[in-house]
Amino acid sequence: MPRDRFRLPAAVYGVLRDGERVLVLRRAGTTFRAGQLSLPAGHLEGGEDAVAGLLRELREEVGVEALLADCRLALLVHSAPEHESDLEYLHLFFVVERWRGEPVIGEPDKCSELVWVTPAALPGDVVDYVADALHAIERGEPLLLHGW
Repeated sequence: MPRDRFRLPAAVYGVLRDGERVLVLRRAGTTFRAGQLSLPAGHLEGGEDAVAGLLRELREEVGVEALLADCRLALLVHSAPEHESDLEYLHLFFVVERWRGEPVIGEPDKCSELVWVTPAALPGDVVDYVADALHAIERGEPLLLHGW
């Protein structure tokens, strides 16, 4: 009998950049990292490519529209499971320097605040792997292994 092929989930992250600043949101109403700052992000759904997933998440979470041409894959993060029942993940971080619309909280049941931050001086409550990713992007690194 053939063995099932290993699979891992993928998530996309939008690094909305306004000069030196990056938009982060405070997670709320969820069990994962509630109260911490993260980027607009989400899991890929079946049948959508990575950029389509990113554009969907940007619309849903912060109410902005971007074009494929304005999204640059900046970093791939392969993270180990955080706890026994967790999975490995591939996280794709896209820098987005142009978009239409003013960022707003699009999912008030999952987000309580939008904040512009500078990667060089991140608040201490940014999700750890997101902070590591933002620093890796600033250094121009294409790959980050987290938790291995």
